[in-house]
Formats: sequence, C-alpha cells, structure tokens
Amino acid sequence: MPQTVMKSNSSNARPASGSSEPHFRPSFPAHTVHARYLFLFSSLLKELCMKNGFYRGHGLGNDYIVMDPKDLSFSLTPSRITSISNRNWGLGSDGILALVPSKKADFGLRIFNPDGSEAEKSGNGLRIFARYLHATGKTKKKHFTVETKGGLVTIALHVDRHGDASAVTVEMGRATFQPAALPCTLTTSELVEQPIDAAGQSLIFTGVSVGNPHCVVFRPAGQSWSREDLLKLGPALENHSLFPKRTNVQLAVPTGPKELFILIWERGAGETQASGSSSCAAASAGVRLGLVKSPVTVKMPGGRLNIEVAADFGVTMKGPVAEVARGSLSPSFVRSLR
Repeated sequence: MPQTVMKSNSSNARPASGSSEPHFRPSFPAHTVHARYLFLFSSLLKELCMKNGFYRGHGLGNDYIVMDPKDLSFSLTPSRITSISNRNWGLGSDGILALVPSKKADFGLRIFNPDGSEAEKSGNGLRIFARYLHATGKTKKKHFTVETKGGLVTIALHVDRHGDASAVTVEMGRATFQPAALPCTLTTSELVEQPIDAAGQSLIFTGVSVGNPHCVVFRPAGQSWSREDLLKLGPALENHSLFPKRTNVQLAVPTGPKELFILIWERGAGETQASGSSSCAAASAGVRLGLVKSPVTVKMPGGRLNIEVAADFGVTMKGPVAEVARGSLSPSFVRSLR
C-alpha cells in the first residue's frame, strides 16, 4: 500500500533530520547582527587604545609623542619620560607633549625633553600638538590659542583636501635679545654679537629668546658648518657657564638675501633634524644683524620653514606637520616604568 507524504505550506515547519538548514531563524536581519558586533568590537578597541594611549607626529623629522595625562595610569616623571623617549628601549622621540588645562587659552601644553627636563616652547612641538588636537577631535576650530611655559601662542590650521591639518602657522610671540630673558649672565643691554669661548674656539654669538633660550653663531655667506662642528660646539655651548639654564644652539650661515641654513643642537635633546623655535631665533638674529630680510626661509637637514619677523620682532612660523602613528603602551612596558 503506497505511503502518503504530508506536505506543509508553513514556513515554520521543522526541517527534516540531516538537513543543513538551521533549526531557528533570527527575528532580525543578519546584517543587523554583524553591525552590532562590529560596533561592540570597535568600541572595545577604542577603549583599549585610549588607556595609556599616545599620538606620534613629526615636523620635518623632529618627532614628538603626544599624551593626555588624564588617560594615563601613571604620572609623567622625568625618569619615565626618559624611558618612553628612549629610541632603543622605548617608543623613541625628541620629547613628549602633554595636554594640560589652561585658564588663559583654549588648551595648555607642557613640553618635555627626552632627558626628562622641561622646555618652555617648541615650534615643531606646537605644530604637532595642533595637528593632534584636530585629528583626535579635541577641537573643530581652525584658529585657537595654546598656553606654554614660554607664553601664549596663536595657532592657525591649514587643512588639506584629505581633511588633515598638514600645515600649521604659529604666532610665536616676540623675540628679545635681553640677557635676562634667556637667561645669560653677561652684563650688557643686548646679546648681539657677543664673544664666547667654547670647545677651544673663540666665537661670536647672538643670544635670542622666543620664549625659550637660543645661542646663534653665524659664519659669513659662502662658508659652511659641518656636523662635526655641531657635535663639538653644540654640547659645549648648551652647557656653557654663561647660560645657567642651558641653551639651544644654532650654527647658521646666510645663503641668500632672505634665506638661512642652520644646524641645530637642542637643549636636553642634542642634534635634531629641524626645530621651529630655532628657526625663529636664527631668523630673528639674522634680521637683527642685517644679514637677511623678512620673510626668511630657514633651511635645515630635515627641511625648511617660513619665518616672518615683524618690525617689533614679533615672529610667525609656518611649516608642514605629519602624523605617524596612534597606539597605546603595552601593560608590560608600563609596569617596567620607574
């Protein structure tokens, strides 16, 4: 007798044994499940990256790490700054930029050298800090102010077609040649073409402060400085007894009516590829001595910056800035910090 096969028109009928179809159907579309998991994963990833997170950027090869201390599980002590900045055992950098509150400006900034000491101002650091603020959504403004230990500065972002602040203009404040501003122990009204002995050489320097101290030594147009000169004179001038708080050093040569080339030795960092405040100081000294006219293009091993020096020696710097990486310190590295 033939068997009768029962058929069901119901979409909720159970599948036959061995069927590859699922035993249940979700009550919402599959793409909603995927979107929810992606959202949860991205939220978790964001939370992990925020803890002990960092932002890394450079201005013409002068690189800094930016950190928000309130997102760190540790305090930025000199020894920890040195460990993080170490290029063999840490992240490696020319310093650390720390976002801090300010009552005078839109943002506050503390600048730490790789030896753990604190700098008053950094032109490249300010450009990196400005890009960090824009890139991480901490500001949507294209014009804002930043308070540093070397004074308050005004920032203007130049946003490219990709939406990145790939260039930044900084009003750095007014350059001064007064000894007390660096400070310098020489008794004179201005530190213009003053004698100094260093590393067995008799030199002539011009001392400039743009919120931080600089010792600029010129050679005549047509001559040059070597890296060997920098490695010899840089540390000797940085730590000279005339500068009780040490100083940044620039070895400069005029290369045109509105152009300088400089080699840079930074206080607390040593040889660097580029420096914004050094460019401002060298340009100001060059204008003061009548060696160049504003605006000045300052060339360095890492590239060039455009510096405007006003009649009252107000200084404005414009130059490129790049983002390199974002991430977080590993728990094991954080545990190793002392």
